[in-house]
Amino acid sequence: MKAASVRGATPGPAKYMVTGGAGYVGGVVAAHLLAAGHTVTVLDDLSTGFRAGVPAGAEFVEGRVQDAARHLDGSYDGVLHFAAFSQVGESVTDPEKYWSNNVGGTMALLAAMRDAGVRRLVFSSTAATYGEPVSTPITETDPTAPTSPYGASKLAVDHMITGEAAAHGLAAVSLRYFNVAGAHGDCGERHDPESHLIPLVLQVALGLRESISVYGDDYPTPDGTCVRDYIHVADLAEAHLLAMAAMSTGAVPAGEHLICNLGNGNGFSVREVVETVREVTGHPVPEVVAARRAGDPAVLVASAATARERLGWQPSRADLAGIVADAWKFAQERHGERGAGA
Repeated sequence: MKAASVRGATPGPAKYMVTGGAGYVGGVVAAHLLAAGHTVTVLDDLSTGFRAGVPAGAEFVEGRVQDAARHLDGSYDGVLHFAAFSQVGESVTDPEKYWSNNVGGTMALLAAMRDAGVRRLVFSSTAATYGEPVSTPITETDPTAPTSPYGASKLAVDHMITGEAAAHGLAAVSLRYFNVAGAHGDCGERHDPESHLIPLVLQVALGLRESISVYGDDYPTPDGTCVRDYIHVADLAEAHLLAMAAMSTGAVPAGEHLICNLGNGNGFSVREVVETVREVTGHPVPEVVAARRAGDPAVLVASAATARERLGWQPSRADLAGIVADAWKFAQERHGERGAGA
């Protein structure tokens, strides 16, 4: 199958709504759409996103995804849906928040798309739908058994989209991310609270925290620490444009819901990430070994064969040092360099 061009999601300029486009991934995808010549409307309530994360050139509408019907009409060629809460720990203590927003919000969005006649959707899904892996690398046909309400809410949305596609002729692609990292221009990770490893280690290099906690060093891995699959956010963004292109050209036809994993297919351990940050930043990064966290698998690595075969996607920024360097540049610009001795 001939791969679609990353440059355009339809044969010519198109108009897209990006829900959650003030967030980390949504903002980078919106920027890529604009660079490809498309018209973009960002819908975001700024509950976890940032106004500064909306790229210049996008129309910004402050609002909840539940209110998409007020803003979506037949002039749109598709929707890219990122509006979700994504903190695993919070979902355990406040599950109703995740069911209401992630599932209820998507139900409202699908109804708005149906009423407006907008029949293409790219959904931001997650590797958390799989839970504890039964094999490595993980494929889309592996069992889904999420271990948190967050993962369960995303899996519920995937099931919802499958039903919508079959019943109402929606063309849809769900992209299940593994560990997204790096930065694209002035778009990078600014979660509050921060829970992702690379920005946390960079905070140590900046002097914003004293050390990094390594949760378990006795896993059955080469250095005893957990291994994860990291993907550059710009590679991730390109997959979204290719997904929309596949629907536009009929490679993913109306009525089909395609699910693709996105990852590099290679894993890096926690200690490899820490050491790479030391090398890239030139700063010491003290580490403290702590007890294992419940539910942390030893290895989480994706097979992205489906994305390669169906979308023509090929990550080109798989080097860990390059991913860290981009994230470091963003962190310095955001916080100012306050590392050891600075």
